[in-house]
Amino acid sequence: MKIPTVWLIALAWTCFNIQSAEVYQRDTDHFIQAIQKIENSGLDVSPLSIVRSLRRAVGHDNTFTQRFLGATHGDSDTTILTTNNSRNIEAWSLEFLGFFDKAIHNFVTDAREERGVVLTPDGTTVALEPLLQGIEAGLKGRSEGRHPQGLHSLTLARSLGLSFLHAFNSSSDRLGPDGCWDNVTAPMVFTLLSPPSLATDALINGGMDGSILGALLSDDTKAVPKLSELLKAYYHFQLGEAGLDGAPLISPMRRENYRKLVPSSVLEGMVLEFLADREPSAEMKKAVKEGVQDFVLRYLDCPPMIPRCMWGAKASKGIPARLSPPLHFLYIHHTETPSRPCLSFQQCSRDMRAMQRYHQVERGWQDIGYSFVMGSDGHMYEGRGWGKQGSHTRNHNAFGYGVAFIGNYSASLPSRHSLSLVRHRLATCGVTGRFIQANYTVQGHRQVVDTTCPGDALYSEIRTWEHYGDTESPKATHS
Repeated sequence: MKIPTVWLIALAWTCFNIQSAEVYQRDTDHFIQAIQKIENSGLDVSPLSIVRSLRRAVGHDNTFTQRFLGATHGDSDTTILTTNNSRNIEAWSLEFLGFFDKAIHNFVTDAREERGVVLTPDGTTVALEPLLQGIEAGLKGRSEGRHPQGLHSLTLARSLGLSFLHAFNSSSDRLGPDGCWDNVTAPMVFTLLSPPSLATDALINGGMDGSILGALLSDDTKAVPKLSELLKAYYHFQLGEAGLDGAPLISPMRRENYRKLVPSSVLEGMVLEFLADREPSAEMKKAVKEGVQDFVLRYLDCPPMIPRCMWGAKASKGIPARLSPPLHFLYIHHTETPSRPCLSFQQCSRDMRAMQRYHQVERGWQDIGYSFVMGSDGHMYEGRGWGKQGSHTRNHNAFGYGVAFIGNYSASLPSRHSLSLVRHRLATCGVTGRFIQANYTVQGHRQVVDTTCPGDALYSEIRTWEHYGDTESPKATHS
């Protein structure tokens, strides 16, 4: 039985029992709860019917989506409402339309507030529109017994093409930025850190997730879960002591999984295909090639970074000295205290705040000492960053970046995934971004300071890295 959109939305709104759409928190948990209300309504609604109903309800049934997903206006909502003559259903549906519209409709206000995005439990922000379109493409392809048409155009290629075109014509940024929530416990407002491109970080995260889940759902050898179960499995998970080593398909692995799914050459071709109607010039094709290279660097090569405002950093107590990159050294540390790996955004954020408090209050430093801190949750946490001199390796702070692994690694190692993010992703990101010299040297803290840091086990590990060395810094200065 095909369920009319208004009945579906109205019933969900009745069950959800929210007085106003304004109280809706912008996180995946609340969105999944709303989906569950529809699934538990007692009506026979499939995941495909839900995402198609949502697409129509929030006004995304346009020419572009219809090209790949088909039109949704098979039934007339007006006729249904007239036939049932139910003012209550009409009122409830209008309220619930506002609920979903705020959750799904993506745009940026003049105040740089990005709407239509949600905070995920892993600390990243995702736009729901490309996520749901990717899921719909996968389900539709599966139902028709074929590869999903337009999956990557719907999820990411279109957004990238529009952003590259806009940047080409206006000299604006072509990708990003990220942003910060007003409150990570009860998120309501997401504000971007700088002027937006047409492909913000949240839109790109949602696009990658939509591609990954759409491809998963199109595989007819696997059972189709409920939509809420699919989203919970992907976003709401609990890591074990091994961290992301051997982890299933979950959101912190989106960069690795997207890289496997869509090679950069394929993505470039899809962007150009989207722009074909505009007859791109040779200069525009060159801009697309450079744009895709920029995308690969920022969103696939570089490790996912949690900005300071997201882990709750306090302001620096002074103005740290500026660095003069590219620098020659990466100094590897372990935190020792906290002594255990952090396995979630919430725990890693608490550890970051504790370290900053210790460094500022007990040590009397301006800020947290490290340049970057590696959690075991799949994310790197921004300390002083690329541009500011840290307080991590006495007398050598001007010559390199201090990278710490959360935990004590005297007798054990960080997860393989965490080690790889530092050894390969951070280093590649730093070299390509011209923060680190191509012939950089990796050293353990103990090589230049009288300390046991970064622990015997971790130090033995980094001695096997290709850039490990005993090269002395050009000079030692107190900082």
